[in-house]
Amino acid sequence: MFGMITLALALGASWFGYGTARRFVRERLRYVDSALTPGAAIIAGIGGAILLSPLAWLLPLVTGGTAVAFGLGVGLGTRAGASDVKRGYRITDGV
Repeated sequence: MFGMITLALALGASWFGYGTARRFVRERLRYVDSALTPGAAIIAGIGGAILLSPLAWLLPLVTGGTAVAFGLGVGLGTRAGASDVKRGYRITDGV
């Protein structure tokens, strides 16, 4: 039971990190050329994992794997957002 909850938290953190990073790069950083490089995705992923790692010491259900999954999600989301910007994909309000 404990393992399933931990796995669900890791998957949820990864999904949240991916979606948030992709949306942020696509909407806010579309004019920042350095944010569209592959190195930015690596830096964002490492930063996300480092940012979440103190919670692994404080909360019993958050493990180091959760921090790594969150960092991986942030890195992949940053890369996907940069790819969206390069392809010209934008979300509009329908007007």
